Amino acid sequence: MTVEVADNPQKHRFETTVDGHTAFAEYRLADKVITFTHTLVPPELEGKGIASALARTALKSARDRGLKVIAQCEFFASYINRHPEEQDLLSA
Repeated sequence: MTVEVADNPQKHRFETTVDGHTAFAEYRLADKVITFTHTLVPPELEGKGIASALARTALKSARDRGLKVIAQCEFFASYINRHPEEQDLLSA
């Protein structure tokens, strides 16, 4: 399944809609740092890799924009921990 994720800066979140259900990763942006605060995947979409797609897209966007990352969201913290290639994005 291909999941298309887009940044919705008006709502401060990366989001995708699949089968009529919207999943998202909320963030705050300040001083070249993006803080991921919460990820929500509706039960109907669980187990389909949606949260990972949100994280991959959001972290690629952060890298492309030269942002550092704070992973307050438990899912993002776990994702970055499992993907060492993303750990250089973490804010000191």
